[in-house]
Amino acid sequence: MGQDIFVFINADASVLCQVEPVGRWFEAFIKRRNIHVSASFQELEDEKELSEESGDEELQLEEFPMLKTLDPKDWKNQDHYAVLGLGHIRYKASQKQIKAAHKAMVLKHHPDKRKAAGEQIGEGDNDYFTCITKAYEILSDPLKRRAFNSIDPTFDNTVPSKSEGKENFFEVFSSVFERNARWSNKKNVPKLGDMNSSFEEVDAFYSFWYNFDSWREFSYLDEEEKEKAECRDERRWIEKQNRAARALRKKEEMNRIRTLVDTAYSCDPRIKKFKEEEKAKKEAEKKAKVEAKRKEQEERERQRQAEIEAARIVKEKEEEEIRQQALLMKKEKDIQKKAIKKERQKLRTTCKNWNYFSDNEAESVKMMEEVEKLCDRLELTSLQCLNEALTSTTREEGRAAVEKQIHEINEQIRREKEEAEARMRQTTKSSEKSASGGVGGSKNWPEDDLQLLIKAVNLFPAGTNSRWEVIANYMNLHSTTGIRRTAKDVINKAKSLQKLDPHQKDDINKKAFDKFKKEHGVVPQADNATPSERFEAPYGDSSPWTTEEQKLLEQALKTYPVNTPERWEKIAASVPGRSKKDCMKRYKLVLVVTLKSPQLL
Repeated sequence: MGQDIFVFINADASVLCQVEPVGRWFEAFIKRRNIHVSASFQELEDEKELSEESGDEELQLEEFPMLKTLDPKDWKNQDHYAVLGLGHIRYKASQKQIKAAHKAMVLKHHPDKRKAAGEQIGEGDNDYFTCITKAYEILSDPLKRRAFNSIDPTFDNTVPSKSEGKENFFEVFSSVFERNARWSNKKNVPKLGDMNSSFEEVDAFYSFWYNFDSWREFSYLDEEEKEKAECRDERRWIEKQNRAARALRKKEEMNRIRTLVDTAYSCDPRIKKFKEEEKAKKEAEKKAKVEAKRKEQEERERQRQAEIEAARIVKEKEEEEIRQQALLMKKEKDIQKKAIKKERQKLRTTCKNWNYFSDNEAESVKMMEEVEKLCDRLELTSLQCLNEALTSTTREEGRAAVEKQIHEINEQIRREKEEAEARMRQTTKSSEKSASGGVGGSKNWPEDDLQLLIKAVNLFPAGTNSRWEVIANYMNLHSTTGIRRTAKDVINKAKSLQKLDPHQKDDINKKAFDKFKKEHGVVPQADNATPSERFEAPYGDSSPWTTEEQKLLEQALKTYPVNTPERWEKIAASVPGRSKKDCMKRYKLVLVVTLKSPQLL
């Protein structure tokens, strides 16, 4: 072959070395790894260029029929995408497509080319080619393009009505939400879904849109350009005006989004379905709770009934035991009563057979009374012992045994009576001691004061206004002892009188009645006291009214109001020596004098 061949006999074995790519080879390596392919960097670059060239070849521009009629001075209100022939792809167009479209429009509408073709060209910036230049200027700058996209004149801002949404909810609102999703700062905007969407998906969708973060801004619509300002203050004023206008438009935009979401939420059949399911779930839970509560109440009621039944059985058992004990006690008592009756009859018969141990009729009657006393006082055992003694003894010995028993019973009765009297005296003494105190003291209660107290208590019955004060005043006015009594003294003495022996009460009432008869048995004499000038009248009573009588009348009028039954009889009883007629006449006289002289009130 004409080439030398070298053979190495002692060549070293091959060694595997780790080589790390750097520079553009490292970039190519990263790209291959990301797209999971194995190709060289040059191959990737060639493929990219080929794809871009094919893209440029595939780009189809739409001729804008109104292009030549555009006013270059009104470039801000023109549709820049339509001017460059990209009206069919608009905001989806890439920068390369915008650049290619501008290149094609320049090649076709450049003034030099049209002038060479014999077309009339406008002078300066008055040619429509200026609109193409402005369109490329706006769309090639990312910030200016973003501002223009925010006020895209072809964008539909309308919100479907509720009537439209209720008829075809998913058909109507799906396109609306997809159309407005372009304004979201967040990617992966959730879809509206369909009728089979889960609650979590629907909740996530509405949560996203209720917290929608829009990048849409309205700086493109600024009426004033701060670059045209002549000074710094004017520039600040323009910026302030523009910020206020943008904030207002931003607020209107967010209100539009909120209205859209609210309308969709109110028309969404899935929300209604979820609410019905939630309601049914709550009803089921409520019913389950009610059922559980009912079972619990039934269980408690069953336990309560069981406890009641057990308590009833125990109570019936106790009552039966008590009844049996009562029957047994009754039988024993009846047996004892019969035995006592038998022994008493035996004692009476024995004493009767012995003519009550005396031949004298008077002594026999007295002994018979004593025997009856023995029958009443002696117990069964004593009666049995006495009857056994009488059966086995002679008349004289029997008389001695009976008299002995009579003596013991009389001694017992005497001791009981003395003890009762001692207790009564002690009670009376302690009552008088507890009732002591006040002006003048209350240890000394003469019979006149006791009778006056009884009269006052009967005169002013329970229910009288300030009853005990009235009684105390009454006693202080009519008492002859001169001792001043308080309401507390009167109450304590009245309580002690209630604890007295009935015989003592009868004695006090009898003395009070005798005194009353003595006082009212004669015609009351006229009092020598000077009559009250205040109540004096030319047509007065038969005897003048004293000051004390006038006070008693006024107190009685307060004590017995108009609706009191038999009022004037009680008032007359409160004023000693005056009749019902006298009290009524005095009252009318005082009333006339008071009405004629109001200063006396």
